[in-house]
Amino acid sequence: MPIGVWPAYGQAAVQIGKSQVEVGPNQHPAPIASAKVMTAYLVLHDHPLGAGEDGPTITLTEDDVADTDRRRGREESVVSIVAGEQLTERQALQALLLPSANNIAAVLARWDSGSSARFVAEMNATARLLGMTRTRYTDPSGYDDATVSTATDQVRIADRAMRLRVFASIVATPSAILPVAGTVDNTNTLLGHDGFVGVKTGSDDAAGGCFAFRAIRWTDGKRTAITGVVLGQPGRDRIAAGLAAADAMVDRIAGRRGRPGLQQRTSPLQTRPGLQQRTSPLQTAPRSHRPRLRAQGTPTLDK
Repeated sequence: MPIGVWPAYGQAAVQIGKSQVEVGPNQHPAPIASAKVMTAYLVLHDHPLGAGEDGPTITLTEDDVADTDRRRGREESVVSIVAGEQLTERQALQALLLPSANNIAAVLARWDSGSSARFVAEMNATARLLGMTRTRYTDPSGYDDATVSTATDQVRIADRAMRLRVFASIVATPSAILPVAGTVDNTNTLLGHDGFVGVKTGSDDAAGGCFAFRAIRWTDGKRTAITGVVLGQPGRDRIAAGLAAADAMVDRIAGRRGRPGLQQRTSPLQTRPGLQQRTSPLQTAPRSHRPRLRAQGTPTLDK
């Protein structure tokens, strides 16, 4: 892959079709913003959903509400819930993947494995099985500073997750309606632009702008899936920086010239705000979009 393909900052990796993963410079374990991709992958592995199925019902508890309040107080990304609320598995995954709800990551981990600790152990075991040798997960949401990975490793899990039809359909959805939170929007505003069909955005002070993505483009005379990850993109709006870096990288891979800024495009799925004008449906902006409050002043990672 020519050096000019890669972003000028951070790290990136890409898989074109079914080829080997190609990697850019600066591949080293770093804070990431895509731990929820692994969380969703494991939940669907343990509790598969068929087309049109919503899955089992998860009843939220007073403990879940208290956990949500604690997370909101730390300015994490959460969706509003109430005790006794019932979410289907599909709705819980929508809350996890579209607005990046940390509180629902914790709910799913306990529902799937009985505790967050057991679920995290399964995350790391699965990472090893997938050859993600430079990845360490420490919590289901990825809010913990100690979760680190590389762009190369994150391409592996993004590709695996996108093989699951339910996962792929959820991350390709612009918005969803939850019982209490109401309408939640997908933070990936590239959906429907230039072939982008997923996967997950995120950022924070330590991670920079991050984006695990898939786009379908014409390369070598055929429609080809381009799956990639960009990490550590700088900028005042780090989410926009991650989206722009991925969009430019895909353009270069597909051999296309640069075009007007992303904020000038209109999605064929629906008209969406420009990347610089996004608003969150949450009471607290997505974790990956906000600075964190740190007990020790240590840079943290975002998922």
